[in-house]
Amino acid sequence: MGPLKGVKIVEFGAIGPATFATMLLSDMGADVIRVDRTSPSGLGIKKEPRHDTMRRGRPSIAVNLKSEEGCEVVRKLVAQADGLTEGFRPGVMERLGFGPDACLALNERLVYGRMTGWGQDGPLAQHVGHDVNYLAITGALSMIGRKGTPPAIPLNLVADLGGGALYLAFGMACALFEAQRSGKGQVVDAAIIDGIASMMTGFFAYRDAGRWNMEFESNFIDGGAPFYDVYETKDGKFITVGAIEAKFYADLVKAMGLDIAQLPPQMDQSSWPALKVRFAEIFKTKTREEWGKAMEGYEACFAPVLDMDEALKHPQYVERKGFETWEGVPHPAAAPRLSRTPGKIQGAPRADGQDTDTALTAWGFGKDELAELHKSGAIA
Repeated sequence: MGPLKGVKIVEFGAIGPATFATMLLSDMGADVIRVDRTSPSGLGIKKEPRHDTMRRGRPSIAVNLKSEEGCEVVRKLVAQADGLTEGFRPGVMERLGFGPDACLALNERLVYGRMTGWGQDGPLAQHVGHDVNYLAITGALSMIGRKGTPPAIPLNLVADLGGGALYLAFGMACALFEAQRSGKGQVVDAAIIDGIASMMTGFFAYRDAGRWNMEFESNFIDGGAPFYDVYETKDGKFITVGAIEAKFYADLVKAMGLDIAQLPPQMDQSSWPALKVRFAEIFKTKTREEWGKAMEGYEACFAPVLDMDEALKHPQYVERKGFETWEGVPHPAAAPRLSRTPGKIQGAPRADGQDTDTALTAWGFGKDELAELHKSGAIA
């Protein structure tokens, strides 16, 4: 299943965006083998393997990389792989003996994917950091928030997953495609700060053209405009409106019971603060459900703010089969959707080393060889 069926990838077990990127490749059909440690790693947060959902769809082997026998196991995997992904600080893979030069010497067609926050070089390359730090230096965090409050943290969706994981997965797909033509691999240097900057391409242009005000809630898509915001309803819940285009705005105000002829021009920014207050008062007169019914039949760019439990049950997701359940845990389905070779979740998440013997057998290791590796402590 999936457009990447037949593509073999070695994943060096990590946390965060590299894991998510490799999940996406697995969802698209890649045959991924995850190399985990023989000793516990990660954040120290105890959870059942089935809840470690970003590890879905690929078997885990536990390898002792401090032993020569363990390193030889990984070398054999790398030699037959199409791709490799890792998410460590620059220099870590080199110290383990599995940097790009060493791996490409084993396999010249290998696509070597690297995931970092700051990048492989530059003055911050060796600094520690997390999602919020990467958002901070790109300018993105300074643009997200409400007046009178500090910048708002958009979970780790924008940096780790958007600027990081998605760009690593995209880079891997591009390089794997090219390798089929050239027969040669290359390194994919996916830095989260690069991905965020890429996503901000249009905003840097807006700012340079004088079309973006750096004050919170002063622009048409940052909560500054009355027609593009989140509002509280009578029952203490919330709804969203995003009626930017004139025809959608006309439908929105009509559904709200307003006469557009009696309102200031939509793009008159001087009128926005007062109009936002008026909109807020109106939206508080009905419950979230009542506003949903009131907006039926109008193209008002309206949607209720749902919590995660409600989202699972929304008719749009139900109709499109947007979630699958594995071992009792809901998983968003593989995305995007392809018409002829659709992706599919390949299985539930696996614990460290849960598949050592079966996975290595599938990659060509013999029964006697595995017995010797267990005896030496190279694998667990």
